[in-house]
Amino acid sequence: MSVDRERDSAELPEEMRRDVRLLGDVLGEIISEDDPSLLDDVERLRRAVIGARAEERADAEIVAMVGAWSHTRAEEVARAFTLYFHLVNLAEEQQRVRTLRERDSQFRPRRESLADAVAQITTEQGAAHVAELLAGLRVHNVFTAHPTEARRRAVVAALRRVAALLTELEDARLGAAQMAEAQRKLREEIDLLWRTAQLRVAGMSPLDEVRTVMTAFDETLFRLVPAVYRAFDHVLAGPASGAEPTAVPAFLRFGSWVGADRDGNPSVTAAVTREAAMIQADHALRALEAGCSRIGRGLTVIDGAAPPSAALRKALTAARAAHPELLREIEARSPREPYRAYLLYAAERLAATRQRDLDLAYGGPAEFITDLVLVQSSLMTGGAPRQAHGQLQHLIWQAQTFGFHLAGLEVRQHSRVHAHALAELHADAVASPDAPPALLAPGGTTPLSPPEKGELSPMTAEVLDTIRVMAWIQRRYGEEACHRYVVSFTTSAADIAAVYELARHALPDGQAESLALDVIPLFESGDDLARAPEVLTGILEIPAVAARLAAGGRNLEVMLGYSDSAKELGPASATFRLFEAQAALAKWSAEHDVRLTLFHGRGGALGRGGGPAGRAVLAQAPGSVDGRFKVTEQGEVIFARYGRPEIGARHLEQVTSAVLLASAPSVTARNARGAETFRALGARIDDAAKAAFRSLVETAGFAGWFAQVSPLDEIGGLRIGSRPARRGHGGGPLGLEDLRAIPWVFAWSQTRLNLPGWYGLGSGLAAAAAYATEPGDGLAELRRAYAEWPLFQSLLDNAEMSLAKTDRAIAARYLALGGRDDLTEQVLAEYDRTRRLVLKVTRHDRPLAGRHVLSRAIALRDPYVDALSYLQLRALTALRADEVPEDRQSPERLLLLTVNGISAGLQNTG
Repeated sequence: MSVDRERDSAELPEEMRRDVRLLGDVLGEIISEDDPSLLDDVERLRRAVIGARAEERADAEIVAMVGAWSHTRAEEVARAFTLYFHLVNLAEEQQRVRTLRERDSQFRPRRESLADAVAQITTEQGAAHVAELLAGLRVHNVFTAHPTEARRRAVVAALRRVAALLTELEDARLGAAQMAEAQRKLREEIDLLWRTAQLRVAGMSPLDEVRTVMTAFDETLFRLVPAVYRAFDHVLAGPASGAEPTAVPAFLRFGSWVGADRDGNPSVTAAVTREAAMIQADHALRALEAGCSRIGRGLTVIDGAAPPSAALRKALTAARAAHPELLREIEARSPREPYRAYLLYAAERLAATRQRDLDLAYGGPAEFITDLVLVQSSLMTGGAPRQAHGQLQHLIWQAQTFGFHLAGLEVRQHSRVHAHALAELHADAVASPDAPPALLAPGGTTPLSPPEKGELSPMTAEVLDTIRVMAWIQRRYGEEACHRYVVSFTTSAADIAAVYELARHALPDGQAESLALDVIPLFESGDDLARAPEVLTGILEIPAVAARLAAGGRNLEVMLGYSDSAKELGPASATFRLFEAQAALAKWSAEHDVRLTLFHGRGGALGRGGGPAGRAVLAQAPGSVDGRFKVTEQGEVIFARYGRPEIGARHLEQVTSAVLLASAPSVTARNARGAETFRALGARIDDAAKAAFRSLVETAGFAGWFAQVSPLDEIGGLRIGSRPARRGHGGGPLGLEDLRAIPWVFAWSQTRLNLPGWYGLGSGLAAAAAYATEPGDGLAELRRAYAEWPLFQSLLDNAEMSLAKTDRAIAARYLALGGRDDLTEQVLAEYDRTRRLVLKVTRHDRPLAGRHVLSRAIALRDPYVDALSYLQLRALTALRADEVPEDRQSPERLLLLTVNGISAGLQNTG
């Protein structure tokens, strides 16, 4: 082992090194039991890649080694390294949980915590302002089905069991027999993982994706939410928490595009959306029923210890009259225990709601919450405040957060689909005097030419069916279950008006008025972001929108697309344009007396707007947050954030604290001052960065070259989602405008280049550094901007993360597969420029030098990721050869195994 590697390993926490050693040793033992010679080959490759990193041997030896193996042996080695990464990721996750617990036990509030945020706001604005912020606080996370979770559900489930065993093995109270049994179980689980196929045999359907998200709800999220609220209550109430009414409202909400996002995904139909709503409701009702039953069984307060209120006695009397046999049975098991009886009755009503027994069912979640509050009030007046505000309050929070629908389904469709549907409907109604007016094309000036009259096309029929399903979901589960409709690539107010007009076609004879419909514009391109305020002004003139605003407190939602803007403009320019759009929208909302919620369509990867969410919130334009934050969460991000309760709670705490602090005078002043002071600097970086990025992607043949040097075309074989990689319908040559942002980022990460996370930034920094009256002034200004402007700091920190996960030498091998020396040189020159200047501005000697544990962990992982990259290059070289191999299936399978492994090693996909 090299000196640097020994140093990096020594700097990692001892507990984490112990877990990595344990898991690695058990895996080696399992592999050796299966095939001792395989372990020898794995060890040979491991030593070779570590040696190459230490410059002890040339990588030509590694290429020769992996090239000499049979396809079967290469696959087995790839499986071994992939499983190793899954286990190492668990060890790192375990260490993060330990660290969170340790920091939580310290006397001072930890950084980015609710306690820290409340203390800062109280100091700056007083305790009354905290209460004011709480009244309007809303943190809204929306789960999407974007295909970025490469692991099978069976693998994820087995890894969760391994994580539980790691926790068990840390318990110093275990006896020798218990320890031996836990170790035996650990070997059994890792043996099972070794024998489990890493790749999906069948593709995922939209409903498979719905059920996958339900796993996070069932295992973590439902119990996590009240824990977050309670932690906040402890901050505000101290020791009185749980003994007095809480000041913490249910400020968390969850949405879902899973089973409802049909933009470019023909697998998502109206029937699928209906089924998705039913699956979600089933899980929500089961969870509430179980919680209500558990709390009810435990609430054995006799009537003499806390006399029931007149209202509760009246409710019990009504229940006996309506359902005498049920109440007789419950009260026989709960003599003189009115609280227990009434909650068990409520649990029965939840079961009836789920089973559609309308005689006993609740009419909606508000009715259930009213019953819970009735019990809580009676306990308070009866002298049992701790029973009123303990577990019962947790159930109230859960019901308020999830309702009976769990997460609001949000339909999404492309504006072009609506334009086509209306044109078709207008053609059919052209002879009718009541026909609606013609819809303008996306540009807003040219009417769409209607198709010939006849039966509606399947696409148009599907659009109308979707709106009808939205109405059905609202009737069954309430308005909150499905009232948002997102329009992709909104370019004008006509794109929003189109959906309201389609609703009138889908629900004639005045039925459309009964549908609660909020149509949300999604601005994605640079031009559309710049024109967003102008488009919103037009949207306010739509009668249906004006009516919704008047009825809903002038609340309006606008979505900003990070992924497509970054793919169009590059990461630096997209960052600046999004900030400018947010500032302009905040100003617009103040001028038009609109309470605006910005919906951030951020991806998990850095090249799609990802990165630490809390820090991103604090870097937003002044006035653009205002106590409300809505954001997408997807794929591997969902399980990374909500796979463990401690990590999920910390994530929600960080985001919530950031949303609270975003309106603090010190934060808004710093963001405003930074944006104003460095406006010219940002413009110079923006112009040069965008020019460099567009120069690359607009080079003739770039799209084909990208497909040649990366596993872009093969990624679909992972079957990690139901959605096609391209928006376009049918065949035709690959165009970047049709390519979705996820495969764009995913494929680049596999080449070890992570280009979408940094390309163009180096040119932007170079232009800014060169613009100076005195030598060195440009660099000095950049360093000052990094220290004083949160947006710029976030941009460079995220770029550093991307650069830390790149490997120039291996990336060059991928790029060489394309046979375009000019593009290879252009990309590598920009990489060198970006890395050099980012490190100069941040004053770091290597990427992430300021985050020691993370940078060391990446450095220790790199050689193992290298091993998979060499195996992938072998497969990719064979697949890109002029003569297609007879056995194409073998290199394709090896390629997909390594894609899975590299994703695990880098801990990101798209």
